[in-house]
Amino acid sequence: DVQLVESGGGSVQAGGSLRLSCAVSGYTGNCLGWFHRAPGNEREGVARILGDGSATYYGDSVKGRFTISRDNANLYLQMNSLKPEDTATYYCAASRKPLCHLRNPDEYEYWGQGTQVTVS
Repeated sequence: DVQLVESGGGSVQAGGSLRLSCAVSGYTGNCLGWFHRAPGNEREGVARILGDGSATYYGDSVKGRFTISRDNANLYLQMNSLKPEDTATYYCAASRKPLCHLRNPDEYEYWGQGTQVTVS
């Protein structure tokens, strides 16, 4: 079974940094991503990574501030220059498809339980 377990969320002041981790097990696919959902909002794509990590893509609101990376067992999201509007629950996700997109969360079959990030 594929399992995704996020960690690393917390509370931070605006301008600060956090690093989220997602422990990935049982997954042999090519496409992983991070999404977030703020209260009252739809789930939104944050960053996506393909294969060995050479191909990354970011949502417009996080470009230049967030960095997605992976190793054999984990997916990471380094978040710098955090803003109050980044406050949300963050989820890692994995897709069985060879290519997946941030604009379509339905392409991701596996999801973690989420970790809360609060920026004040």
